[in-house]
Amino acid sequence: MLLIARSLILGILLFLAFVFAMVLCIVRPMHRDNVHVIARIFASVSPVLGIKVITRHVQPDVVNQQNIYLGNHQNNFDLFTQTSAVPKATVSLGKKSLAWMPLFGQIYWLTGNILIDRKNRSSAFDTMAKTVKKMQQKLLSVWIFPEGTRSRGRGLLPLKVGAFHTAIAAQVPVVPVLASCQKHIKMNRWNNGVVIVEMMAPIATQGLDKNDAKTFATQVHGIMAKRYEELNQEAAALMAKPNA
Repeated sequence: MLLIARSLILGILLFLAFVFAMVLCIVRPMHRDNVHVIARIFASVSPVLGIKVITRHVQPDVVNQQNIYLGNHQNNFDLFTQTSAVPKATVSLGKKSLAWMPLFGQIYWLTGNILIDRKNRSSAFDTMAKTVKKMQQKLLSVWIFPEGTRSRGRGLLPLKVGAFHTAIAAQVPVVPVLASCQKHIKMNRWNNGVVIVEMMAPIATQGLDKNDAKTFATQVHGIMAKRYEELNQEAAALMAKPNA
């Protein structure tokens, strides 16, 4: 019964969110703050799923500068958890096939997000160059899921180097944004506990060149993986408390 009721409510809310997003994109297509506005709407749906999202910034002022944000991509619930941390003047980098998804794909493109063809290496590198140019021209930050696929409870997967090539080329910091484990979330469970979303301190790219991208990616992966486990332990402790 809960599954049916929650699915119905979620469906209605998502439909309304998509209608608002479509109107927003028609009124101001490609606006630099569209992604932030729409992300806030999706984040506000998390209580319907029985999730308490705790969002925090290690250095709050970091969002006032240009960054490459590195999110850990777990499952479809990212749409309602990680979105709580998306700053203004930020667009995301997504696979080109998203554009073919009915409604969602068109909104994704019109909000100003950047589409990349991951199967075509030369096209991907060309898109990275255009991403750097767009960041510089419009003073944008970019949100990337560097694992390249959903981890689905397997921990933090290896990070692809594209995000790091982009950050080094743009000479902007990378800022990891981690959500604690979400594999416990079930649509038919009333209380789905706590998810902590933490925007970590920026990691500088000054002095690095393209030859350092792979080593840099490995270094950042180590930092993120360690903090991910710490956040999981903290979230588990919070969920163990009464009325968490």
